[in-house]
Amino acid sequence: MSANQNLTELIKGTSLFSGLDEESCAAIAKEMRPVSFTSGQVIFARGDEGKDVYLVADGRVRLSVLTAEGRELSFAHAEAGSLFGEIAMIDGGLRTADATAATKVSAHNLSRSAFQRVMTSHPSVAEAMLHFLCRRLREADQQLEAIALCPIEVRLARFFLAAVRARAGEEPEDEVVEIPFKMSQSELALLIGASRPKVNTALSLLEGSGAIKRDGQSIRCNVFELEDIAGN
Repeated sequence: MSANQNLTELIKGTSLFSGLDEESCAAIAKEMRPVSFTSGQVIFARGDEGKDVYLVADGRVRLSVLTAEGRELSFAHAEAGSLFGEIAMIDGGLRTADATAATKVSAHNLSRSAFQRVMTSHPSVAEAMLHFLCRRLREADQQLEAIALCPIEVRLARFFLAAVRARAGEEPEDEVVEIPFKMSQSELALLIGASRPKVNTALSLLEGSGAIKRDGQSIRCNVFELEDIAGN
């Protein structure tokens, strides 16, 4: 399989472009350019002009903001197959968050002008982006609600369920799904808005209940147990 075909398959696997046909995904692939970042490198900062959207091929990118008190709040991690930077790219506005390579990252970027060319020739791409942004807004609302109202173990259960569904689909066929998990507890704490000691305690509670089982750089998730804790 050629590099362009590999990229087309990666594009088809994203939550944004999964519903597009082969021709539309291939058109997007032709407009994308490879980029790479070292661990710790700032890809863009909040307030920067947004010109590109990025598709992660390998590695992990942390998306975060700084509070008025100087505390970093990490609200998402973009891993292989994930897009980030789409909001500012679409409206031409400023970046709404910092994007930092949490590991060495290989990615592909798509400029605003290139995206507009693809939308002109393939209108279904614009419709797919609209649906994607609506889902992002719903997810952001749910995340804010969880941080404000839910116990940490519920936030963690919802986090792991989201990871399971990203890997195995909205309705996983298996009761137990193994997911890769390489982030530190400190990074996880930033992601769900809690302290590291409290996250450690909550992870132990989930493991004790049989909802998860930690195994090196992966976690085995019991979907039914997690749904029960998450209130799904």
